Amino acid sequence: MPQQDPPAGHPAHVTTTVERGSFAVARCSCGWSGPARRSRDRARTDARAHATTS
Repeated sequence: MPQQDPPAGHPAHVTTTVERGSFAVARCSCGWSGPARRSRDRARTDARAHATTS
């Protein structure tokens, strides 16, 4: 998930997932990063949750 549209009225949060060996980490343009996950799908879910709640 390289990019998400920001919710109306909120600053832009552009999220990505980064591979680190056998782990994936969700990151955001605001400086946030999620925990390392073995499940890439879970890392993408972390990114979606951050973008919609921030």
